[in-house]
Amino acid sequence: MLGSRVLSSVLKRNRQSAICNIGRKLPHFSRQHFKELPTSPSRSFFHAFRSLPKGHNVGSMRNSSTVASVGLESKEGVKLLVTAGPHARKMVGIWLFGSAAWVFSMVILGGVTRLTRSGLSMTDWKFTGQLPPLSDEEWSKEFEKYKQSPEYKRVNKGMSLDDFKFIYWMEYGHRMWGRALGLMFAVPFSYFLRKGYITVQLGLRLSGLFALGAGQGMIGWWMVKSGLEEPASEYAEPRVSPYRLAAHLTSAFAIYTGLFWTALSVVMPEPPAESVTWVRGAAKVKRLALPVGLIVGITAVSGAFVAGNDAGRAFNTFPKMGETWIPDGIFEMKPLIRNFFENTATVQLDHRILATTTLASISALWWFTRKVDLHPAVRSLIGSTVGMTLLQVSLGISTLLSYVPVSLGTAHQAGALTLLTLMMLLNHTVRKPSLPLLKSLPQVAKPLF
Repeated sequence: MLGSRVLSSVLKRNRQSAICNIGRKLPHFSRQHFKELPTSPSRSFFHAFRSLPKGHNVGSMRNSSTVASVGLESKEGVKLLVTAGPHARKMVGIWLFGSAAWVFSMVILGGVTRLTRSGLSMTDWKFTGQLPPLSDEEWSKEFEKYKQSPEYKRVNKGMSLDDFKFIYWMEYGHRMWGRALGLMFAVPFSYFLRKGYITVQLGLRLSGLFALGAGQGMIGWWMVKSGLEEPASEYAEPRVSPYRLAAHLTSAFAIYTGLFWTALSVVMPEPPAESVTWVRGAAKVKRLALPVGLIVGITAVSGAFVAGNDAGRAFNTFPKMGETWIPDGIFEMKPLIRNFFENTATVQLDHRILATTTLASISALWWFTRKVDLHPAVRSLIGSTVGMTLLQVSLGISTLLSYVPVSLGTAHQAGALTLLTLMMLLNHTVRKPSLPLLKSLPQVAKPLF
């Protein structure tokens, strides 16, 4: 409902702009003709071309779409990332949204892999991938490799072959799902480049995201490798470095946000703006939405350190941490900075404080904008963000009190990415419109009924 409201507003404005631009290009065709056209885009263009005087040469519909796009880019000051017409923008947008959704699923699958302690089951890595064990002999060989790892010796000693197969398939699926994403991204990218749909600016941006995605596999192995090393203490459980896990998760979040923001920019080159009053209201929201979005992102990254230190399985009480509000020993490590990334008590306390700050800041965003005159889509987005924040905080508390079950832990990680998505959508929707569009807007939006 929310997405359709935003898109319908943008499509309506783009349709009117395209028709007016074509009118400027066509002699002997007055603008009054365009005012009398039906509202359907396809019927509008058909009626326009059928009404032309005889002898007037008109290119194909594809050329007309391109003219409209160029008109938007040059005459109205809108910098389109895809300039080959509405159909091209739609196709590229679907591809980018699909790629972002795939990355989202990768983050969720990675969370399940970590929570089921499957990430250290494969003790080697090849950039091009490899076939899974297909015979009993190959399975026995892989199992013997795993038996040499610190995790088997200290945590899973005596594990059966069937149990090993489960964690192996989890890690193997996670790796191959990432490689499939690379293929799913590269093939359409090459096709759209060949068709000329993608501008230089968009091409450079997507190339950077593709390179980051290719490096993500190496970051993942760099992370896993740290968990295959012997722990410093004989009593410590082997686990991956919290710094490397945070780098891996933050990189995944960066790829996702880059893809999602770019997809929004392709399909919505202009924000929904139907009056100057609503634009002014959006500007007020933007001043608050950007810092709030940064807080949401920092809170999500702090969750990676909670996962890396297994801090969710300590202090499983709320609102206090054990018997106190602030546990002992939060600054016992030297140098002091290490406590914020390696000390279990400090890391969890930080995450609690940041989560509370996120809830307070998003609530403040809603409170200070509740009387501002806003576009209905912006108003709905703010309400949805508040609701998602309350759900995410509830999931976090439930996960902690339940000692981090796989289901709740996975839902909490998905909730963090969903909340970040809503903040990106809000910040994208309250962007400043182009100057020509701003000049063409009425002071107050016309009533819908």
